[in-house]
Amino acid sequence: MGKLSEEEFRAFLKQVRELAEGPFEEMQKEVEVTNKFPQEFIDMAIANNLYRYALPEQYGGWGFTEKEILQVQEEFSRGPGGMRMHLHYAADLNWRILDDYGCDELKAEFMPQFADKSVFTCFALTEQTGGTGADVHTTAVKDADGNWVLNGEKWLISHTDVAQYAYVIAVTDPEKEGDERLSAFWVPMDAPGFELVPMPHMMGCRGAGHAGFQMTNVTLPPKCLLGEEGQGMEVAMHSLAVSRVHIADSNLGMCQRMLEISIARARDRITFGKPIMERQAIKMKLANMATMIHALRCMVIEFADEYDRDPHGPYIAEKAAMAKLFSIDTTRVVSDEMLEIFGGDGYFEDSPYGPTERLYRDVRAMWLEEGAPTIQRITIARELNRHNGVLEYPEQNWIAGTNL
Repeated sequence: MGKLSEEEFRAFLKQVRELAEGPFEEMQKEVEVTNKFPQEFIDMAIANNLYRYALPEQYGGWGFTEKEILQVQEEFSRGPGGMRMHLHYAADLNWRILDDYGCDELKAEFMPQFADKSVFTCFALTEQTGGTGADVHTTAVKDADGNWVLNGEKWLISHTDVAQYAYVIAVTDPEKEGDERLSAFWVPMDAPGFELVPMPHMMGCRGAGHAGFQMTNVTLPPKCLLGEEGQGMEVAMHSLAVSRVHIADSNLGMCQRMLEISIARARDRITFGKPIMERQAIKMKLANMATMIHALRCMVIEFADEYDRDPHGPYIAEKAAMAKLFSIDTTRVVSDEMLEIFGGDGYFEDSPYGPTERLYRDVRAMWLEEGAPTIQRITIARELNRHNGVLEYPEQNWIAGTNL
C-alpha cells in the first residue's frame, strides 16, 4: 500500500469522499456556469495528494496498486463529473504513458513533476475527420535533420485548459497497413504551430477542459517519439485498456451514490400514509439497482486483481472493455430508476438528498469516454476470436469454457 498503513488508507478513502461530496460539490455550482475549474480545486487536490497516490514511489508518489487506485477513484467519482474526469486522468493516463514508453531523458525530466501537478498532459487520438480508433489522419514525417514534423487536427480532447503537453497519435508510415502506420509523440502545447480550437459546453461533466487543436508544422526532436516507430496504437490501446476500467469504476462510484440517495428518498417520501420504500414497485427498482452495482463492482475488482498480477496479461484489454460496456448498462438502469423514484423532484437542480439532476447528466458522458459501446464490443469480439472465447481465472482456480 505504498506509504500508508491499512488504517491510514481507510482514513484516506474517507477524506476523499468528504472532499467529493463537500467542497468539490460547492465549487461545482460555479463550474456549471463557467465550465472552468477554480484554482481552489487544483490547490485542494494537490494538498490532499490526489495527484500523488497513484504515481510510482520512485517519482515521489505513494505507489498504490491498481486495486487501491480504483478504491480511491470510486470515492471521488461520487462528486462532480468533470472533477472526476480530471482526477481519473491524473491517476492514470497523465503519467502512465510517459512512464511506459518515454525515453530515459524525458522520464528523468518530467516524471517527478506529476506528483504536484507541475506537469499535466492530455491524450489526443480522436479526430473530427475520422473515427476514434486507428482512423487517424494526423501525420508525422521526418525532416532532413531527423526531427519529426506534425500536421493535422485532434478533436474532443479533455483537459486542454490545464495541460502543458499532449500525447499525440499520428501516421508515420502511410504505406503500411493497420496499426503499424501509427506512432505516438510527446508534444509541447506551446510549440510553434500548435493552436487550440474551442468547443461548446457539454451536457454534463462541466469543467473538464474539452477542446480541439490544430497542428501546423509542429517540429519535435527525436526524443519525443514514445516507444518505437509503428508502436502508436499499442501505446494508445494498452493505456486505454486501463483507463476503460477507470471509467467503469467511475460509473460504479456514481451509481453507488445514486442508489444511496434513492434509498434515502424512498424512506422519506410518504404516499397514502406510508413510505414508498414499502411499495413493491419501489423495492423492485432498488433491487435491480443494487444487483447491477454489485455485479459491476465484482468485475472491477476482478480486473484489478489480474492487472496487479500482470499489467500485460492476456485478458487485460478484453476484461477492461467488458467492464466498461457493462458499466454503461448499469448507469442506464440506475440513473433511470433513481429519477423515477424521485419523481419530478429529481429533475430539479437542488435536492436535499444530492445532485440528482447533475448526476443524471454527468453519467451519460461515460457512455462515450474511452470509446462508445460499439468500440467496446469490437474489442471484446477481437479478443474472443484470439483465444476462442475461453477466459481463465487463476486466483479462483476456475475452469471456464471448453479449453480442457
